[in-house]
Formats: sequence, C-alpha cells, structure tokens
Amino acid sequence: MRNPAVVVGTDGTACGTAAVEWAAGEARRRGAVLRIVLAYDWDLHDSRFAIGSEYADVARNLAETTVAAAHSRARALEPGIKIETDVLPGYAVPRLLEASTGAALLVVGSRGHGGFAGMLLGSVGRKMALQAPCPVVVVRGRNAPAGPVVAGLDDSDAMLATAFEAAAARETGLTVVRAVRPAVPLWLGVPAAAVPLPEDDDTERKQLAAQLAPWIEKYPRVPVTTVLSHDSAAAALVTASARAQLVVVGSHGHNNVSGALLGSTGLQLLHHAHCPVLIDRPA
Repeated sequence: MRNPAVVVGTDGTACGTAAVEWAAGEARRRGAVLRIVLAYDWDLHDSRFAIGSEYADVARNLAETTVAAAHSRARALEPGIKIETDVLPGYAVPRLLEASTGAALLVVGSRGHGGFAGMLLGSVGRKMALQAPCPVVVVRGRNAPAGPVVAGLDDSDAMLATAFEAAAARETGLTVVRAVRPAVPLWLGVPAAAVPLPEDDDTERKQLAAQLAPWIEKYPRVPVTTVLSHDSAAAALVTASARAQLVVVGSHGHNNVSGALLGSTGLQLLHHAHCPVLIDRPA
C-alpha cells in the first residue's frame, strides 16, 4: 500500500510554481506520490470571443500546457519521485477539496490569478486552509532549505508530532514558541497581578519542558530551542519565521470558538509569515 499523496494545486503563476517546487521536495522526503492538480473554470457567456464550444478545448489545452510545465519543473528538481497530473474542469476550491480527500498533505501558493495588487493571501489559499480535509501548506515568503522548523505550541500532541517529524526529515533544528500573557503596560492602570512576573515565566518554562520531554526523547537527533514570548502568538511566530524554513501551527488556537476551523494565529501567519506555513489537522 503506497503512502498517501502530496497534492499540489497550481495555476501557472509564480506562486503556483513555488508551490509545485516545495511540494516536490516534500514528496521526496515522505516517499510519496506528487499529484499536481489544475482546476480551470470558464463561462461561455462571459467570454469576449464568439467561438462557441471551441473555447472549452482552448481552455483545456492551456490548462494541460500549464500542468505539463509544472510536471517538468518538479521532475527537474526531484527526478526520483513519482508524479501524477490532473486537469479538472470546474472551480478551484471544490476541485481541490475533492482532490485532497485522503491526501497526506495539500500544498497551495499564497496567491493565484485574479489576486489584487497588495493582496497577501488569495481566496483559494484561504479557503483551503479553512476547509481542506487534510493538513495544508501555504507556500509564501522565503522558500529556502535553510533554517529551523518553527512550531507554535498549543496543547496538541498531534501538532508536536508533525513539527518534530518535519524537523527530522529536514535534518534541522526545531524552535518551539510559546506565547504567554502579554506584558501589560502599567500606564494602562491594570492590576499588578495582570503583569507576568519572573516566577510566572519559570512555571511556564517547566510546563513547556515537561510537555516536550517525551518528544525530545523520541527524536534525539533534533536539536530543540524554546522561546517564551510575551508577544501575541502570531507576532512571535511571524518574527521567528524570518529565520525559518517552515512554520507549523495547529488548526485551532487558544480561546477560539468551539468548532472554528482555523484560529486567528494561523490566519495571521498565512498573511504575514516569511516562509511556508503548515496548518496541521488530522488527515
């Protein structure tokens, strides 16, 4: 039985090509098939050209040409992996959701065709991060093989497993970021008890060490650095991402509404992180 595929959505843009390049490397690390998917939509009534049903053939030919170029790029970077391609008529979001069912991972670029100038995250990337039935990587910022994996720590052992596995596969270190209560400026007139004290930090560090201990034992070759921050989780992780090759966060954050598909920290990272972001959720 083969490993679940790494699915990547592309559209021929620079962001789509970056997603294919990242996904090819990930397929090699996982020993998985790379499945390149392009969904193309067209509306005959909105077309400026009165070419009848021939427009469907033109659109499909362009899509197949784009996928062939993505296949060639992935093969050039990772000649040893198995690659499959799909050209699917229809809108990108439902088609990618279908394609990612049963996948190990879905990879998308941060923006695609139709993105407005200055837009930090395209609508497809956002919807995949919110709705995909498997873990999602949004490729943005630096796509470099250097630097540690950064994990935004919550109470999820599943997320820690993903972060340690990612660091081990890349033979790099893991930086674990824990955000605690922000230091509140005294001029706001808040009670002194709201301001973190050194002994509070010591307690947090002990709890952090206890949570990480079994994972450090399981992955002895992964150097681990911990960061205790009084910034918001999003701010601390965006800062850490400047030196990282991947940021891993859970699909839920602290204090989020029950049933929320993605916490505010994850959404902010998708807009501002300096490297690819992995939103971990059960596949």
